[in-house]
Amino acid sequence: MPVEKKYDVICVGQAVIDCIVRGREEDAYKPNVFRAENIALSTGGDAVNESFKLTAMGHRVRLVCGLGEDLAGNILKSEAARRGLDLSSMRVTEGMRTPIANLVVNRDGSRHSINSSATMLEGYLPEKEDVTGGKIVSFASLFRAPLDRPEKVRELILAAHEDGAIICADTKLPTFRQMSFQDIEDVLPLIDYMFPNEKEAAYYTGQKEYPAMARLFREWGIKNVIIKTGPEGCYADTCEGVFSLPPAKVNVVDTTGAGDSFVAGFLSALLEKKNVRECLEAALLKAGECVQHMGA
Repeated sequence: MPVEKKYDVICVGQAVIDCIVRGREEDAYKPNVFRAENIALSTGGDAVNESFKLTAMGHRVRLVCGLGEDLAGNILKSEAARRGLDLSSMRVTEGMRTPIANLVVNRDGSRHSINSSATMLEGYLPEKEDVTGGKIVSFASLFRAPLDRPEKVRELILAAHEDGAIICADTKLPTFRQMSFQDIEDVLPLIDYMFPNEKEAAYYTGQKEYPAMARLFREWGIKNVIIKTGPEGCYADTCEGVFSLPPAKVNVVDTTGAGDSFVAGFLSALLEKKNVRECLEAALLKAGECVQHMGA
């Protein structure tokens, strides 16, 4: 008989604190003083965002991430515990800094971020045991620490595959360390679903059109490719067909965490054994909910 999995989803990736500045005025209010519509602190990082959304939807989630012994780390750990996540793989590393990201959000919801070398998570790496026991393992920030070392990524993907998990990967643009798809080409066919956004897909494939981007990912062995296309919704090249879906029509306040909410919505529907189109419809609804307020 098949062994019952302890977790619905295991989320692996970054945990950060976001400092979000929305609607900063271009001109100084006074010398060296600027005004903004809003400034807020929020929990963030792909693995945290996904796991918080999934837990809120009633799923059993293990969060796999590294934190420092500092205020930002304490906030993240406290909030994860409050939300009922399994914290057995949330590791606090002495001497490491918990990443803090500064996000500047425009009034149309678009944004840019500022990250420091703390995102390298020096001194922390997940272990094979962290990715076992889940129905789904979501590598939530592939190409960013702690998922930016080829040998470690291969080890974790193989361990999840051998444990019988559905393997998903959300990508990030590299910052301080560089890793390519070619560095992990032997395990790409083990990835069941991948969710790059349009900029990441263009960067990694060198292609300009969504069909060409997705086709190349599929040629590398990835079973189902969903490109998150922001205001256009998403483009899917999957085992169930090739199609596009539009986004939910909502008032966009802040796009922070929208991609992670998209993935969480997809995974939740996947656990309910819905087909790909239905999973994507659920994903777009969750992304639409996220962008209507500040923070993930």
